[in-house]
Order: sequence, then C-alpha cells, then structure tokens
Amino acid sequence: MKKLFIIFTLILLASGTLFAQISRGSTAWVAVKSAALKSSTWFFAGSRGSLDMGAQVTVLQINGNWAEVRSSANASLSGWTSLGNLSSRRIVSTGTSASAREIAMAGKGFDQDVENAYRGSGNLNYDDVDKTEAIIISQDDIFRFIVDGRLITGE
Repeated sequence: MKKLFIIFTLILLASGTLFAQISRGSTAWVAVKSAALKSSTWFFAGSRGSLDMGAQVTVLQINGNWAEVRSSANASLSGWTSLGNLSSRRIVSTGTSASAREIAMAGKGFDQDVENAYRGSGNLNYDDVDKTEAIIISQDDIFRFIVDGRLITGE
C-alpha cells in the first residue's frame, strides 16, 4: 500500500509542469508517451481515446489543472487531459535513436547538457528511477487505493 501511495504522489507532482504557458485557443503538443482523453475533468472519468507523444492539439478550454483538447490530426477526437501531459513547445520525432523518454524530457527543457551536469555532480544511480518509471498501475487500483484510504477524490 505504501508503494501505491508513493507512486500516486509522484504522479500528482509530475502532472503540474508546464501548464502555465498553455492557454485557451493555443496549440500544444503531447509531451508524454500516451495522454488519455477523458469525458470530464475527473481523473476517473470515462475514456474518449488517447494521443501519442508529439501529437498536436488545439486547446479548447482550461479548467484548473485540466485542458480540453481536440486532435489536429483527427477533429473527432477530443477530451480532457491533465495540463502536465502537454507542452507549449513542439515535440518532434526525428527518427533518430532517441528514446520516448529522451524526447519527453527534451520537450520539458531537460537536454543532454543538463543530464551531463547531473551525472558529473556525483555518483548518481538511475536504476531506481528506471524501475519506478516501469511500474504501471491501473486506474482501478488507484481508485481503490483512494477509496480504501478514505482520501478525497475531488475533481
């Protein structure tokens, strides 16, 4: 149970980046491997589909930490996603050997120079970060954790 709580907390903290630059009517790009599109601003709302990293969207409206978006490639695909899933800077796949993780980090301003500075500053071990990123928790498990823990689900 502690493991679920820690992961849920990390997800919430990570979701708050870069949304200050995104506004209604603007163009944005998906900055995560896959962004779920929801029917409302509730985390456990029904799914309307998903968009892959680099997909261009139009921001229809903002509600708190959520953005209603429409796919530029498929106008019939729209829904709500966390602002943390979006970048105001274009994410482009160059067909190079860059991993999805590297592309996402570059979209958020974390480039090779920054990584080299971190690596040069000491004896860092990324194994635990890689293990944590590889953990996949279903929405049902997260919801059960919230209900069992009597946490406020809110919007």
